[in-house]
Amino acid sequence: MKPTTPKEWLESLPSMLDKDAAEDLNAVYQFNLRGARGGQYHLLVQDGACGMKEGVHADPHVTLSMDADDCIRLLNGQISGMAMAMSGRVQIDGDISLAMRLKSLFPGIGR
Repeated sequence: MKPTTPKEWLESLPSMLDKDAAEDLNAVYQFNLRGARGGQYHLLVQDGACGMKEGVHADPHVTLSMDADDCIRLLNGQISGMAMAMSGRVQIDGDISLAMRLKSLFPGIGR
């Protein structure tokens, strides 16, 4: 069954990880989601594995802040990350190159 909430989507990402693309990566992705279905979550990608936790990580490498409903649209492939960034609907703090790698790390996003 396809995830319907931001939390369900983020919980599903570890199973979508392309282990080869993440082989030498050690990064923390913080998601700060606003709105009724919002929350704070972080993904830890380390040595070809991934885990998701609720809450704020003390030292993330990149932080993505957006509306929770926009997060769902992004993960469902209804809007591109580039379009969201260009329109200001997502704010990226930290290592922007890590944000750009999300699609290659999780090729199941948007399907």
